[in-house]
Amino acid sequence: MGRSYNPVFGDLGTTIFTVMSALALKSGAVNLGQGFPDEDGPASIRAEAARVLHEGPNQYPPMTGLPQLKAAVADHSARFHGLSFNPASEVLITSGATEALTASIMALAAPGDEAIIIEPAYDSYRPALEAVCANVRAIRLQPPHFKLEEAALAEVFSPRTKLLIINSPLNPVGRVLTQGELELIAAYAKRYDSYVICDEVYEHLVFDGHKHVPLMSLPGMRERCVRIGSAGKIFSLTGWKVGWVQGPAPLIGVIAKAHQFLTFTTPPALQLGIAHGLTHEMNFALNLTRALESNRDFLSRTLTAAGFQVLSSEGTYFVTAGIRNLTNESDRDFCERMTRDGGVAAIPISAFYASGGPTDLVRFAFCKKREILEDAAHRLQNFFAVQPA
Repeated sequence: MGRSYNPVFGDLGTTIFTVMSALALKSGAVNLGQGFPDEDGPASIRAEAARVLHEGPNQYPPMTGLPQLKAAVADHSARFHGLSFNPASEVLITSGATEALTASIMALAAPGDEAIIIEPAYDSYRPALEAVCANVRAIRLQPPHFKLEEAALAEVFSPRTKLLIINSPLNPVGRVLTQGELELIAAYAKRYDSYVICDEVYEHLVFDGHKHVPLMSLPGMRERCVRIGSAGKIFSLTGWKVGWVQGPAPLIGVIAKAHQFLTFTTPPALQLGIAHGLTHEMNFALNLTRALESNRDFLSRTLTAAGFQVLSSEGTYFVTAGIRNLTNESDRDFCERMTRDGGVAAIPISAFYASGGPTDLVRFAFCKKREILEDAAHRLQNFFAVQPA
């Protein structure tokens, strides 16, 4: 047919995660590109979900989520962050955090509104905003420290700014926004009467004594923020696609109206499994943070010995490294060659920018078994002809 498609999606290329994972599979490479754990979460969570799958209920649960999970999500936020939510009206269960993000964007951004993202950015933000005909403006954080400066906020905020999306801890570069950075964001959001979508899926994966502070805990921010969480990240059950949005009832109410036409609801067995996890298995999440911090340190030593310039990783699943001591190639060409010839896959950081991002940085995932990381270390040592770290 000669008819065109929605240009936001018709002109969108295949994601770099799919490209690099396919190349890793074809090349027999260790995949340190796409960020998912290679071990499943607690057996008791899976057992509870299996029990419900067999015994029921297996019909449509309430559109906004089962009361048991909504209560557990509210209790979790109160326990770890001192945030109080009414489970009935201020918690919405979604089919993953990406759906939560999309529903929030659809509900809070109208055609012609200006929306701000912070690059490097998770790759769903921009197309979701463009699909609702919002005008996207980007703040570009600069390596190696990726600090958020007031001058950058002043440049993009205006009376037309409807929405800002923040991600802390920040995928892909592992920044945890400081209290000072959050206070700057809060000041501008209040000054220009803007909403803020807070992508906090890595809230428990914070290292080296850094502390995750939800933006909505700052004075005057609760009524203009929504907070997005992910059971997949907390419990290493990414394939379950269970997420949530928390915020003031008026915002959650309109986000739920968008959610009802995306996935409508989430499988009840998975919801009840996660409710069990939030109530009984949070030690798993806290121990996971310590294990991943050790993995980060091991991989960072390996990369440094191989000649990479390793940047600080304060949280998430990822460590970023500079490649200019090793090559003059672009980050993408380097990643493709390292995957094919070196047997280790990574992700080019430029993929997290719409255009013009740095081309000398790559991202490695360390949310893997230690033996997988040791295999990757051996391959990198051979490829770059270096001694073990």
